[in-house]
Amino acid sequence: MHALATTADAATELAGWLRLQHLPGVGPVAARALLARFGLPPQVFAAPFEALREVVPAGAARAIVQPPKPVANSQLELTLQWLQRRGNAVLTLADAAYPPLLLEIADPPLLLYVRGRAELLSRPGVAIVGSRNASAQGMQNAAAFAQALSAAGLTIISGLALGIDTHAHEGGLRGAGATVAVIGTGADLVYPRRNLDLAQRIAEQGCIVSEYALGLPAMPANFPRRNRLISGLARGVLVIEAAAQSGSLITARLAGEQGRDVYALPGSIHATLAKGCHALIKQGAKLVESVDDVLQELQWLGGVPGMPPAVEDEPSLLAALGHDPLDADTLAARSGLPIAELMGQMLALELAGRVERLPGGLFQRCK
Repeated sequence: MHALATTADAATELAGWLRLQHLPGVGPVAARALLARFGLPPQVFAAPFEALREVVPAGAARAIVQPPKPVANSQLELTLQWLQRRGNAVLTLADAAYPPLLLEIADPPLLLYVRGRAELLSRPGVAIVGSRNASAQGMQNAAAFAQALSAAGLTIISGLALGIDTHAHEGGLRGAGATVAVIGTGADLVYPRRNLDLAQRIAEQGCIVSEYALGLPAMPANFPRRNRLISGLARGVLVIEAAAQSGSLITARLAGEQGRDVYALPGSIHATLAKGCHALIKQGAKLVESVDDVLQELQWLGGVPGMPPAVEDEPSLLAALGHDPLDADTLAARSGLPIAELMGQMLALELAGRVERLPGGLFQRCK
């Protein structure tokens, strides 16, 4: 709805959508069926009970013909206040800016609450998901893959959780594609609180999106459900480190059901966090060893497969490395980069074929 929500007509329109969203017994699938049958929310609420009963169960039909509940009115006031803040928007199913890929899934949300660059929701993207309790190597992989894919022009989509999600967002912010965080709370809240600073940067440079009403706190049932939006917004889903019962496997399963590509990074046969990825590969997911694997599977023309991904300060890093093997601590001292940032950059260079990792934790420039 963007700035239109500041007008009286737009506020009335928003009230109808919020009322439909909060109807008991009417989820996204039933609501979409009602809209397909009757038109916009005002037409749905003006429909006679008998006609409604042909689309939804009797209990839902009775809820539709009843006067608006107080919850819808309070949500309208809260949402209108939230929309006054710069960068906030609400997109409805009828909005031309609604992400087209979400219209392809079985149960797209009636409303999307957006903070930041709403246009990113309609741009080609790759979801990167994985364990909250990721290894150091897994987090480095997530940041490096995300940075390289973002540099190629793909938006990085993830769920703002700790671990793999956090580092995927960080990598996405370093490239032109930026990043989208799909959250399991109201868009006015941040969970986990440890990612408050990251969420602010995403809202400024990327996009935060939620289907949940403003003020709704984190609830266990929210997160598996929001996973369908992570996969639904993406052209493919890359899983980096997942245990055998990981929630990331839910996202991968949903991606398959939605017709999206699924990629998985392999690991050691002894690593618990590799079990989920190996299971996905056995089930037909694409085994990924480099960024080019993803780009080639997508037939992505926004970037050039085979070319090294963009790395911040690449010339200076290679100059600091020189032509002889060097350990990370010495390279950090030469380059002036913090060790964590340096390792992410070096992994990106390694994935691009610019450097190789030697025994003993040494790096060397490729001939």
